[in-house]
Amino acid sequence: MHPAFSVILFSTLSGAGYGLLALIALAVLGEAAPARVLLALLPLALVLITVGLLSSLWHLGKPQRAWRAFSQWRTSWLSREGVCAVATYVPAFALAAALLPQAIAGDASTTVARGSALGIASAVLALLGAIATVVCTAMIYASLKPVPAWRHRAVLPVYLLLALLCGAALIASGVAIGGGDARGWAALLVIAAPVALALKHGYWRAIDAAPLPLTRGDAIGLPGRDPSVFERPHTQDNYLTREMGFVLARKHAQRLRAIARVLFGAVPLIAAIIALLLPAAAVIALPLAAVSALLGTFVERWLFFAQARHLVTLYY
Repeated sequence: MHPAFSVILFSTLSGAGYGLLALIALAVLGEAAPARVLLALLPLALVLITVGLLSSLWHLGKPQRAWRAFSQWRTSWLSREGVCAVATYVPAFALAAALLPQAIAGDASTTVARGSALGIASAVLALLGAIATVVCTAMIYASLKPVPAWRHRAVLPVYLLLALLCGAALIASGVAIGGGDARGWAALLVIAAPVALALKHGYWRAIDAAPLPLTRGDAIGLPGRDPSVFERPHTQDNYLTREMGFVLARKHAQRLRAIARVLFGAVPLIAAIIALLLPAAAVIALPLAAVSALLGTFVERWLFFAQARHLVTLYY
């Protein structure tokens, strides 16, 4: 399929933003980072989320009608994503309000989880909202039967893992730059990077090996036959051939996969290990891991769309 820049930007930035928000909420509940650092990271998470959501509007033919998508939450994963995304802003802002007193006081620890019912409730709801929104985003694609590559069981966990990976790199960077102890977050990176890499490698191998579940004969109403094509169904390109018939050369796909593996897998892993072994280098290594994870996720998302084959291409 043709990779739409707006959708790639949306899934990359919003996934990273929700991953960061979820880990901020966990840090509040577990008192795992200074309140001032978490309060400083919250706007970054919301900016990533907001820019990602706004970029998704570029892909709509009539963006002014986007509000109508919210009405179909009973049956549409896209509508559920919109509802969850908007609803998650409420506990995120409430969490900021709960963190503010500790940040102003200059408290070195996060005491909001113990001392404030608002802090506990907002952290839990922000965590659940962030996870739910990423799940809905993944299910938009995982629920589409006409695109076999998106129906794979690894699509949902990969979306969640890459959100966790980017979020962990961002919060680790923020804690390191803020003078806190980032070793716990670096350790999370050491776990998340190879797991995401292994899962994505398995997904790529699976879609390379699995044939389309239907044939050209099925597509034109002649099941069990192998018809030959002597002319195109249309004399010129149309929307389906442009959007659904995009083909990425295998050599380019392999090269881009290698780049993605290095960016979201190898670099964050090595940077996190350096931060664990040399804490003084964390302030440089962990921001490098964050930038690399975001770039790697962007390449992975481009491949996710570019290598997906819609069954309608069997007809054309």
